[in-house]
Amino acid sequence: MTLQTDYIGKPTSRVDGPAKVTGTAKYAAEYNVPNLLYGYVVSSPIAKGKITKIDAAPVLALPGVQQVFSHENVPHYALLDRSYKDQIAPGGSPFRPLHDAEIKYSLQPVALVVADTFELARYAASILHIEYEEAAHETELSQHIDEAYEPGRGKAGYQPPKSRGNFGKGWKEGVAHMEAQYSHHAQHHNPMEMFATTVEWLGDKNLNIYDKTQGAFNSQLLVTKVFGLSKDQARVISKYTGGGFGSGLRPQYQLLLAVMASLQLERSVRVSLTREQMFSFGHRAETLQHVALATAADGSLTGINHFAVAETSQFEDFTENVVGWSGMLYNCKNVELGYRLAKGDIYTPLDMRAPGAASGSIALEIAMDEMAYAAGLDPLEFRLRNYSDIDQAQDLPYSSKALRKCYHEGAAKFGWEQRTPEPGSMRDGNLLVGWGMGGGVWDASKMPATVKASLDADGHLTVSSGTNEIGTGTYTIMTQIAAESMGLPIEAVTFVLGDTTLPQSPIQGGSWTAASVGNSVVEACTKLGEALLKQAQKMDHPAFKDAKIDDVQFANGQMRLRADDTQAVVLRDVVQASGEPKIDAENSTVLAKLEMLKPPRYSMHAHNAVFVEVKVDPELMTVHVTRVVNAVAAGRIINPKTARSQVLGSVVWGLGMALMEESVMDHRFGRYMNHSLAEYHVPVNADIHDIDVVFVSEEDDKVNPLGIKGLGEVGLLGVAAAVANAIYHATGKRVRDMPITIDKLL
Repeated sequence: MTLQTDYIGKPTSRVDGPAKVTGTAKYAAEYNVPNLLYGYVVSSPIAKGKITKIDAAPVLALPGVQQVFSHENVPHYALLDRSYKDQIAPGGSPFRPLHDAEIKYSLQPVALVVADTFELARYAASILHIEYEEAAHETELSQHIDEAYEPGRGKAGYQPPKSRGNFGKGWKEGVAHMEAQYSHHAQHHNPMEMFATTVEWLGDKNLNIYDKTQGAFNSQLLVTKVFGLSKDQARVISKYTGGGFGSGLRPQYQLLLAVMASLQLERSVRVSLTREQMFSFGHRAETLQHVALATAADGSLTGINHFAVAETSQFEDFTENVVGWSGMLYNCKNVELGYRLAKGDIYTPLDMRAPGAASGSIALEIAMDEMAYAAGLDPLEFRLRNYSDIDQAQDLPYSSKALRKCYHEGAAKFGWEQRTPEPGSMRDGNLLVGWGMGGGVWDASKMPATVKASLDADGHLTVSSGTNEIGTGTYTIMTQIAAESMGLPIEAVTFVLGDTTLPQSPIQGGSWTAASVGNSVVEACTKLGEALLKQAQKMDHPAFKDAKIDDVQFANGQMRLRADDTQAVVLRDVVQASGEPKIDAENSTVLAKLEMLKPPRYSMHAHNAVFVEVKVDPELMTVHVTRVVNAVAAGRIINPKTARSQVLGSVVWGLGMALMEESVMDHRFGRYMNHSLAEYHVPVNADIHDIDVVFVSEEDDKVNPLGIKGLGEVGLLGVAAAVANAIYHATGKRVRDMPITIDKLL
C-alpha cells in the first residue's frame, strides 16, 4: 500500500478540529488547578484625575475575600519601574497597573479583588468604595490636529515614511486632480475569547502561567523582568487562543495582576476580564487622512500626497505604517508622505489586523477611485496604467509580484467588464447596484524561529516550537510540512506549540508565522534526516555507506536512495537500531539572524485585488454587500482550505470596517460607550453573501525556501475601500468617513 505523504498544497482539515469541537481544547480561563482563587478587576469610572480614597475594610470583612490590591499595597516590583518593556512596546513608558493614584484613561484598572469564588470577587468589587478627584480630559482627535507631532521613535521596526521627487511640481504637471479628507474611528479587536490568566502556584515562586496571548515568550519575558523570576520559575502555556487579531501581541494587564496576586498570596489565582474591560486596552487608532492625486492626460500619476494623523496615549508613542504603502503600490516619481501623532487621554492603541495598512488603504484606494473618475478612466484600467514593476519606495525589485494577475483574474471572476461607469446606472429591480474595487500590499516577512524534530521507535514524528495558534491553522500547516518533509502519513505526526519550555519562536503576528516556523520545520526535519542517515550508515545497509543527505529522500515511512528507490530502510527500524527511544534534531537560527542584518536585495510582499457588488435601497439607503471576489497573490499556499478561511475572515472584517465597526467615544466622559457585542456591531451571518477567494499562482524562490508569503493581513486590504467605491457607483454619494452608516447616505 502506498501512503499519501505529499501534503503541502493540499486542502487538509484542521488537525486540532476534533479537540475544539469536543471541548477538550483548553483556553486560558479553563485550566482548573487546585486551590484556585479568583480575581476581579475594578475599573476607573473617570478618564483623568486621581484616586483620593479607597475604603477596602467592608470588602475585606466579607467571608471568603482574601485581599484587595491597589496602589496602596502593591509591592515594589520592577513593575513600578520605567525600565521594563515587552517585545513590541512603542516608545515611552508602558502602562503600569496599580502603580499610583493617577488615572490616565477611562476603565483603567484601579484595584483587584481576590476571593474564593468568581461570584464573590465580582460582588465584592461592585461594593468597593473608591473616591476620585476628576480632572479635565481630552479624547477628541480632531481637536488636537495642530498639536500633532512627528514621532521620534515608535515601536520596534518603525520607519518614518520617505518622500521622493517633488510633489508640488507633479501637482502642477497634472491635468486632472483630486484632493479629499478621509477618516475612520477607533475599532476594538473583540475576539470571542476574552483575556484571562490562570496562574498555578507550585510553591517556592514556581508558577505555571496559562495566558491568553499571541506570544508565550513575550508574556514570559515581561513576567520574569517585572517579578525577578527565572524562566524556569515562570513557565507560560498558551495552547489555544480564541482569536487575537493583534490584541494579544502585547501582554495585557490581567497577566501582571494575576501573577502579582499569586506571588503575594502564595495561591493559584485566575483573573478574567469582562467584555467591557476588553475596551480598556488597545484598539485600532482613530486616524484622519488627507490624500491628493494628480494625473497626466494619459492617466499616469504625476503626484501623490498622503498625510495622516493618528491618536496615541499620553504615555507612549504608538506608530504604524499608514502612508508608506502609497509610496510603493503605484508608479509615481513625485510622492510626499507625512505621518504624525496626537496625544489623548486614552490607552495606547495596539496593532490590529493589517495594522496601518488597513487604515491607509482605505484612504488611498478610495482616492484612486475618485481620481479614476476625474481622469475619465475605469478604476481597473487606471490602476493598470499606474502599475509599478519595482518597489520605488526602497528602489528594489520585487522578489515576485503577481498583482497584475490578481487584477485580471479577479475581474474575470467578478465579471467587471459588464460594469457601466456612470453612478446609478445599474439596477436590480428597484435596488441600486454598485460595483467597486480596491487592493493592497503587505510585507512578506520571515523571523528566526527554532524547531525541534523527534522521531520515536514507533515511527511517530513529534515537531515542536513555542509558537502560538490563534485560529490561523498553525497546528495543521506545520503538521503538513513536517509530514511531507519526513515522508510520513499525517497521522504519524504531532506538532506541539504554545509553551515556553519548547524552542524559542517569535510572537504570532505580522503574517510571518507560516514562513518563519514553516521553514524552520523543514530545517529541523533536514537535521533529523541527517541524524537518521548517520544511524543508517551504522547498520547493515551498504547502499547508504557513502550517501549524503542530498542523496536520499523520505517517503512512505522510509529513507530511500534517490538514484535507486529500491534501496530503502524503514525509519522506525533506524530508531530502534540506535537503542534510544527517539532521535532528536533542532535547527539553528544563527544564519536567519545574520540574514536579517544584511541590506535587503528584494522587496518581498503579498498583494491582492478586491471586487465588490453592493445593492442599495434608494429610499431607505440600506446597503447589502451581495458579492465579493478577493484575488490574492501570496506565494505558495500550504493549505488552500485554511488559507481560504483566513481570507474569508479578512473579507468579513473588511465589510465590518466599511459598514458598522466603530468604537463610539462619548467625549464628555472620555469613554467608549458601546463596549459590548450587542452595541459594537460586527457582521453576522445575515450580512454575508457570496465571497469568492482566488489564489493567484505565484512562485517565489527568493522570499524563503518554501516560497511562503503570509496572507492573514493582505486579504483585508482594499475591502472597505471597495465597498465605499461600490456605494458611490450605486448612489453617486461619496462617503469618506468610515463606517458608512445609513445616516451618512440619507
